[in-house]
Amino acid sequence: MKILFLGDVVGVSGRSMVLNNLLPKVKNEKIDFVVVNGENAADSGVGLTEEICKDFFNCGVDVVTTGNHVWDQKETMSHIEKENRLLRPKNLFEPSPGKGFGIFTAKNSMKVGVLNLMGNVFMKKCDDVFECAEKFMKRYKLKEDYDFLIVDFHGEITSEKVAIGHFFDGKATLVVGTHTHIPTNDSRVLKRGTAYQTDAGMCGDYDSVIGMNKDNSLNRFLKKKSTKHFPATGEASLCGVIVECDVETGLAKNVENFIYGGELKNSH
Repeated sequence: MKILFLGDVVGVSGRSMVLNNLLPKVKNEKIDFVVVNGENAADSGVGLTEEICKDFFNCGVDVVTTGNHVWDQKETMSHIEKENRLLRPKNLFEPSPGKGFGIFTAKNSMKVGVLNLMGNVFMKKCDDVFECAEKFMKRYKLKEDYDFLIVDFHGEITSEKVAIGHFFDGKATLVVGTHTHIPTNDSRVLKRGTAYQTDAGMCGDYDSVIGMNKDNSLNRFLKKKSTKHFPATGEASLCGVIVECDVETGLAKNVENFIYGGELKNSH
C-alpha cells in the first residue's frame, strides 16, 4: 500500500502541474491513494472552487484538504456541504460547513481515514488542536475504524507540528505538515511507526516568495507601493511525501520526500 500526499497547490502554475503530471506519477509509483492540500489552488492563490475540486478528482486525487484559506472563495462554503472528499480543518469553530475527517476507499479497497487539523500558534483562531486530536483518538482507532490514517496538520510553527507528530505516533500512518510552503528535509518514521514530515512544501513556482510573485512580495516587505498579492507563474514543482504502508499494522514501513519538476532538485 502506497500513499502520496502533495502539499499546498498554489495558483494556476501549481494547479496545472498537478493536473498534467499526477496520473503518470501515480501509475509509475504504483500509488494507491492520493491526498492534496488545495487551499491555495484558485487563480488568486487563495482558496479553491468547485471546478478546481472536480479537476483534482478527475486527475487522480482521492481527497482534498485545506487550511486557513478554506473560505476565501465563498462558493466553497456551499460546495463543501455536498462534497465529502473536500475537508476543512476539524478544529474550526463550530458550527462550520463541511467536516474535518472522513473515511475513504483506496484503489485497493482498503479504508483510509483522512484528518485535517489546523495549528493554534500564529494562525486563524480555532479550537485547541491538541484537545481536538485527543478527542479524536478516543473515538477512532487504527485498524478498527480504518486501515490507515493520514493527518494533514496545517500550521505555522515547527514545534507545534513536531509535537502533533509525536502525539499521533503509533496511532496514524502519516502526519505531515502544510501551510509554510517549504519542504522540510526531515521525512522519517517515528519510534512507534508513524511516518512524519514537518512540511510537505508546495506545488507551485519556487522562483517566488512561497508561491507569490517575488517582485511584488519584496515591494510589500520594503513598504513600497505594491499591488495585492498574486501568484508566480513559472514552472511549478510538485512537492510532498510518499509513504509505503504496512497493511497488517496500518503503520509506515518507509517514507520519502517527493519532489518533481520546476526549480527544486527532483527526488523522483
